[in-house]
Amino acid sequence: MDGADGNGSVGVQIRQTRRLPDYLQSVNLKYVKLGYHYVISNLLTLCLLPLAVVISVQTNPDDLRHLWLHLQYNLVSIITCSAILVFGLTVYVMTRPRPVYLVDFSCYLPPDHLKAPFSRFMAHSRLTGDFDDSALEFQRKILQRSGLGEDTYVPEGMHHVPPRISMAAAREEAEQVMFGALDSLFENTDINPKDIGILVVNCSLFNPTPSLSAMIVNKYKLRGNIRSYNLGGMGCSAGVIAVDLAKDMLLVHRKTYAVVVSTENITQNWYFGNNKAMLIPNCLFRVGGSAVLLSNKSSDKRRSKYRLSHVVRTHRGADDKAFRCVYQEQDDTGRTGVSLSKDLMAIAGETLKTNITTLGPLVLPISEQILFFTTLVVKKLFNGKVKPYIPDFKLAFEHFCIHAGGRAVIDELEKNLQLSPVHVEASRMTLHRFGNTSSSSIWYELAYIEAKGRMRRGNRLWQIAFGSGFKCNSAVWEALRNVKPSKNSPWEDCIDKYPVTLSY
Repeated sequence: MDGADGNGSVGVQIRQTRRLPDYLQSVNLKYVKLGYHYVISNLLTLCLLPLAVVISVQTNPDDLRHLWLHLQYNLVSIITCSAILVFGLTVYVMTRPRPVYLVDFSCYLPPDHLKAPFSRFMAHSRLTGDFDDSALEFQRKILQRSGLGEDTYVPEGMHHVPPRISMAAAREEAEQVMFGALDSLFENTDINPKDIGILVVNCSLFNPTPSLSAMIVNKYKLRGNIRSYNLGGMGCSAGVIAVDLAKDMLLVHRKTYAVVVSTENITQNWYFGNNKAMLIPNCLFRVGGSAVLLSNKSSDKRRSKYRLSHVVRTHRGADDKAFRCVYQEQDDTGRTGVSLSKDLMAIAGETLKTNITTLGPLVLPISEQILFFTTLVVKKLFNGKVKPYIPDFKLAFEHFCIHAGGRAVIDELEKNLQLSPVHVEASRMTLHRFGNTSSSSIWYELAYIEAKGRMRRGNRLWQIAFGSGFKCNSAVWEALRNVKPSKNSPWEDCIDKYPVTLSY
C-alpha cells in the first residue's frame, strides 16, 4: 500500500505472507499422507457402505419373503448352490499353500574367554608378524569406524600366537557354534531330534567332508531318512535361502519339522596379508550362529512365534561387476582372502531396488502402490528427471532386521528406505555386540527385538540380507502372539545396557 509522509516522500508498505515453520509443514504433510492412506485403504468400505444403506432403505420386506419362498420350494437351485459352494471350498482347501510356522529359534552365545577387544585384536595382529605397519594402521582405523564394540568374539584358534588354523581347529569352531545353538533350541522347544524330518545347513567358506549337516546328523543321531542339505559359498544372505529351501520342502512333506542352521567359519578364512580390500573381513566378521525350528503342523500354530508370509530372492550374478564385488581369491603373495570391491555399496543398492520392486506389491498397502505406479508413469511419459517415489515400508512393517554387515550397510538402508533410528536399532546394536556374524545376524537382531519386548501379535517383520554373487534376499514374518524372549537368549545378560550411544 503506497502513501506519503510529511516530507512529501512516498513510502511503500510491504505486507509479507507469514510462512509456516518447516516442522509444521512436515507435520501437515504427514497427516495429509496418513489421511490419504486411510481413505485408499478403506475405499471399498467407503463406497459399499452408502450402497448398502440405499439398498436396505429401498428393499421391501415382502420382496425378501418372496425370495425365501422361491428358494424353499426350488430344490434344484438349493442343491446346485450347495454343490458349487462345497466344490469351491474343497478346491480352496486343497490348493492353498500350507502355512509354515517358526516354532522357535536360538542364537549361539560364545564363552567370555573368546572375546576380542580392540587392544587384544591389534596386539595379536602385530605378534603374528604377517602384517606391515600400513596394514596394521588400516585395521585399527576400520575397527574404530566399524560400529563393533569391545565384546565381540573370535574363535579359539585365533587367540593363539601363532594362530591355530588347522582343519581340526576349524571343525572345533563349527561344532561349538552349531551344537551350542541346537542344544539351546532343543531345550527350549522340548523337541526330540529324531522328529526332525528336514535339515538345512548353510556355511559359505568351510565345507569339509563329511559335511556340516552330516556332523549334526551324527551328533544328535537323527533318523536315517532325514532330508539333509548343505549350502556353501552363498554368502551372508544364505540364511534366507536356507529358510526358503526348508519352506519348499515343508510344502511337499506333510506334518514334519525342519531345522535351519546358519553359521560362518572364521578359523581357516582369516587373511594374513596386506591387501587392504581383503583385510576388511578380518575387522568385521565374528563368531556366531543360529538354529531355527520350522513346522507345517497345524497343531504347532498355538505355540509358534511367527508365520512365514513371503520370501523374495534377487540374484545379480549375470552382471560381472556384481559377481566379483565379493570374491574369494589369492593376493599377489598367494595368500587367500575375501576381497570386497569399492562398488559393493552401489551394487547392493541396485540389488535392493530390484528386490523391493518384487516385494512391494506383496506387502505394501494399495495407497503406496498407487503413488509408486503414478510416479513411475509420470517419469516415463512426461519428465525423466522426476525422482522415483520411494514407498513407505514403515506402513507395511513394524520391525526391520537389516543384515549387520557393517555400519555402511545399515546407514545406506536407513537412508534409502527412510527409516527412523528405532527401526535400525536392532541392526546397529547387534553389530556392536556381536559383529558381523554373517547369515545368522538377522536372528540375533530378532532376538534383540524380542528381548526388548517390542514384538506384538500381528506385527510384521522384514529380514533383509545381502550376500556374494551378488544377492539380496528378503523374508517376511508375522507374529502370532505377543512374543517373549526365549530362554538362553544371547541378549539375556546385557539387554539392559542397550541401546548404547555409538561414536565413530
